[in-house]
Amino acid sequence: MNDNLKIGFDPTSKPVLMEDQGNDTGALGNSSDPFGRNEEVAKIEITVLSVTFVVAVVGNLSVLLAMYLSRRKPSRMHLFMKHLSLADLVVAFFQVLPQLCWEITFRFYGPDFLCRIVKHLQVLGMFASTYMMVMMTLDRYIAICHPMQTLHQPTHRAYMMIGATWVCSLALSMPQYFIFSLSEVHPGSAVYDCWGHFIQPWGVRAYITWITVGIFLVPVAVLMLCYGFICRSIWRNIKHKTQKGTSVMALATRNGLIGTSSVSSVTTISRAKLRTVKMTFVIVLAYVVCWAPFFTVQMWSVWDESFSWTPRTPRSPSRLCWPV
Repeated sequence: MNDNLKIGFDPTSKPVLMEDQGNDTGALGNSSDPFGRNEEVAKIEITVLSVTFVVAVVGNLSVLLAMYLSRRKPSRMHLFMKHLSLADLVVAFFQVLPQLCWEITFRFYGPDFLCRIVKHLQVLGMFASTYMMVMMTLDRYIAICHPMQTLHQPTHRAYMMIGATWVCSLALSMPQYFIFSLSEVHPGSAVYDCWGHFIQPWGVRAYITWITVGIFLVPVAVLMLCYGFICRSIWRNIKHKTQKGTSVMALATRNGLIGTSSVSSVTTISRAKLRTVKMTFVIVLAYVVCWAPFFTVQMWSVWDESFSWTPRTPRSPSRLCWPV
């Protein structure tokens, strides 16, 4: 314990060192475990994770079913949506579900290799879901701001972007195998859990900062930049076509060639593209709104030395406010 800090992960508590636990375990729900937990908080965690899992599975399976039953010719947008739903299902089954089981049992009951695989898959799903959304937005950026590039094998490019996302996510989540392992919660306690081993004093800070930057800050920066260019391009496009359409209509009307209804097709292309942009924007906005408070608290908890949850009962040192 001189070189490593052994910590596990939980969405609702903060890192607590073993030596800070003391002997006050009488109020804990699990008296057989020397590092028990607050059972009331555990019930809330289990309820939230259960609802999250059901909503994620039902929602994403519905999207996949709707695309499968659709009679329209699959577009690049449908391709990205399909893989985004698959990535979200990976999050549901390999992040939320294992965490739910872990909350129910409190301790991780399984061999060491299963501990490492679960931790790898949990982060893999987060990276894949996030970067698939980024790639989908980049595809909309290319379609709106550089429409001529979509004429050259757009489907082939989409497959390359999707494949690169899965490969990149797999590579970025590989460190989990070296960070986490099945370990004793305290030397000689004979109580084991799937914990991370971090070099003191900067290990936990480096890990959470890396995850926050890789999964939230960098993707959000790219998304904001892309949507900035998309909005500017759409605004210029609509403004240009409106001015052009008005002048053409005035000239044609004077000559008795066309009526006012013929000009309605001037902005048709922009409106069609705008529908997909609105859909991706809603997805991105939901991602930012849901994750921003969480990542803010994570960074605050490890960089602010005065940060404290001030719990009424001691929490297990095997839990840290992190979903993996």
